[in-house]
Amino acid sequence: MKKYLAFFRLRFSMGLQYRTAALAGIITQFAWAIMEILMFRAFYQADASSFPMTFQAACSYVWMQQAFLALFMAWMMENEIFDSIVNGNIAYELCRPVNVYHMWFARSLANRFSKAVLRCLPILLAAAFIPAPYGLMLPESPGAFFLFLFTLFMGTGVTVAFCMLVYMISFFTLSPQGIRMVSVSVVEFLSGATIPLPFFPDQVRSILELLPFASMQNVPLRIYSGDLCGTAAWQAAGLQLFWLFALFSLGRIIDALAMKKITVQGG
Repeated sequence: MKKYLAFFRLRFSMGLQYRTAALAGIITQFAWAIMEILMFRAFYQADASSFPMTFQAACSYVWMQQAFLALFMAWMMENEIFDSIVNGNIAYELCRPVNVYHMWFARSLANRFSKAVLRCLPILLAAAFIPAPYGLMLPESPGAFFLFLFTLFMGTGVTVAFCMLVYMISFFTLSPQGIRMVSVSVVEFLSGATIPLPFFPDQVRSILELLPFASMQNVPLRIYSGDLCGTAAWQAAGLQLFWLFALFSLGRIIDALAMKKITVQGG
């Protein structure tokens, strides 16, 4: 375990060095959040009674989504990992006395957390000073806040575990671009990144909430905004644990198969 914690610390400290990129990301995400909130405002002004979330909850959802964008966006995969699979540098990774899957998992977690640490605080502070209902509201209770933190980490774990599946499947393809583009598009649409899941039709939403994508950003952001509470919130947290274990186990199985058949060309 110590060696994987070492990989985590190294990647985390490396990610903290990119402050200029983080500043550009903060400005971009803040501007995107404002545009998205204005879009919701136009819809709510037309007929607020037909929407499943209150406008203030939707605004909080958007601000938290942008603040913790790095934790949940599937497109934030590491090109370095894909390059090592394609160009054969995976051979150097295999020479180390570590499990490649566990090492990449630790690195991916650290990479996401380092980006989120640099970006989240300025966005949250700015959103907190924006007048209601356009700003960021506080959670309903301390219990809801702590449940939000728990599901935030669980959702990040589910996201990383899913991305690890994409890395592992790339061992069996000539190019990872196809599986990467398809997986990113699926996650963006079904995880609540493009449209919060409560805005889907009830029959569709009831199915989507059982899929692993709903256990990513959908659960923590809706718990914080107050749209998901009570027994439903705890059930969603339990489903997160299930999908984290299931995706992690599936990734380890594919990893074992890949390591048996891996071939590195060149010399």
